Order: sequence, then C-alpha cells, then structure tokens
Amino acid sequence: MKNLHIQHPEDSILSGDLSVLDWFLTPSHLSVKIDGSPAIVWGTNPATGNFFVGTKSVFNKVKIKINESHEDIDNNHSGEVAKILHACFDYLPHTDDVIQGDFIGFGGDDTYTPNTLTYIFDDIVTEEIIIAPHTFYQCEKDLRDAVAYPMEYFNMQGNAYVKMVQPKCWESEEDFEEIVGFARQMSQLVTFVDEKEAAELTIKLNKCIREGIDVVPDTFDNSMLISFWFLIKSIKDDMLFMCRNNGPKAYIGNKQCEGEGYVRSNEHGLYKLVNRYEFSRANFNNMKAWGQS
Repeated sequence: MKNLHIQHPEDSILSGDLSVLDWFLTPSHLSVKIDGSPAIVWGTNPATGNFFVGTKSVFNKVKIKINESHEDIDNNHSGEVAKILHACFDYLPHTDDVIQGDFIGFGGDDTYTPNTLTYIFDDIVTEEIIIAPHTFYQCEKDLRDAVAYPMEYFNMQGNAYVKMVQPKCWESEEDFEEIVGFARQMSQLVTFVDEKEAAELTIKLNKCIREGIDVVPDTFDNSMLISFWFLIKSIKDDMLFMCRNNGPKAYIGNKQCEGEGYVRSNEHGLYKLVNRYEFSRANFNNMKAWGQS
C-alpha cells in the first residue's frame, strides 16, 4: 500500500469501487487511531544508513526534510515542531525500519490534548516523550519509495525515555452478511461518478459535516448515490459501535468518547472507522494548527 490518505468506507464507493463490501465481511487487523500531533517519522534512512527523525515532510517528492542531526532539525524546522523533533532525535529508539507515529506530548502529566481529543492516563507519565506508533514502511532506495503497512505484527517497545501508546483493540462478532447483501442489490440502481466528480462530492459532504448540516440526499443532483453513501456509512457506524480498546480515556471537550476511531485492514483494503459527526466535525473545527513544514 502506497503512503496514501486513508479513506472513510462510505467515500470509497462514490466512483463505483465496491471492494469495501467484501472488506466489511472479511476478518481484519484492527488498530486504534490516536489523535496526536505532529506526525513523527523516524528510523534508518535507506539512502544513507543513518538514523533520522522528521515529520511527514520526509516523504515529500521535492522539498524533502530528513533530519539526521540536531543541526538538520534547526535548518529545517522551527518553533514547537523543532522542539519536539529534538526530543525525538534524542530519545526515540533506533531501528532498522521506518516508523510513523503521532506525538502526544512530553512527560510529567497525566492529561494531554495534542490535537482535538484530550487523553487521560491512569498515572503521571514519567517518560520524557509519549508517542503512538501506527505504521511502518518498507523502502528500496529512499523514502520516496516508501510503502506503508499497518503495524499488525510489529509492536514497538518503549524505554525509560519513551512511552509507546499502542492500545490493544477488538471488535465483537456481528453478522453483516444481510445488510451487505442489501447494499449489493442497491448498488445496481446507483449511477456512480468519475474520480473528479467523486472528489467534488467528498468536499460537499465534508462541508456539511464541518458545519453540522444534515446530509439530505434529495438536495444532491445524484440523490440515489448519496442514499447509497448513507447506507455504507450506516454499516460503518454499526461496525465502529462493535469496536473497543484498552487505551487511555479520551474526551472531546468534557464529553468522554471512544477516541478518534480505528483503522481496519484486510486483503480488500484499509479504511478508517470514525464517527464523522463527532470526531471529524470537531477536528474540522479545531483551531489549533501545527506548522509541519
């Protein structure tokens, strides 16, 4: 899987790709999405053999910012991001692999709001930094060739300086055969759109979610497609309801929630299970911005 944005299941069907229907029915690997910031990438640079840290800008095609020293960090970054990367360079365990995780914060507290969600740990964190690893990459020559894989068989161990947050998670057994069968029948009545139109529809749908506006199929030109989008979203929401994890308590404001959501992967794809009207809307409207340049 190339290093691409992970889709919501319901958005994936707009252009007629129905592989998500098989994805719903196939046993999968499940991992927790942690709402940290900024994203941290570290490991061994395949182009040089040296240890590095960086943000997602390490994957840029042109303006690549890979930091193999504290001097590199000072040259490439500034402010809070530079402070975080200096600590990551000092404390993250060296590995032959390339790992990506979300930064949660510096030790010394039990409550952290790195982005939209607030996390409360059972005890004061004594380690220097907290990070939630979620992806590892295989590269042939350099990071531009990186291919992403979920950390299904890869458990990062923390140390005296780094608290690794990699919660265990599970989904209760539920039979989705009947509703997925209905979705297959309904799909025969739907006129799907091309990739460009699908991207435009996604923007409109996200605007509704961001502004708290109900998505009403009849207000769209292709109402049957939006009704089908709703059906896929309802299956996704039912699957999300069946998921649990043992991670730190998560809150949006003062309201406890299940967290950002999950990433579920199998042979038919990798998609995120997120309550868009809870987390995604809050995330859209979060005014905090990390300058991850």
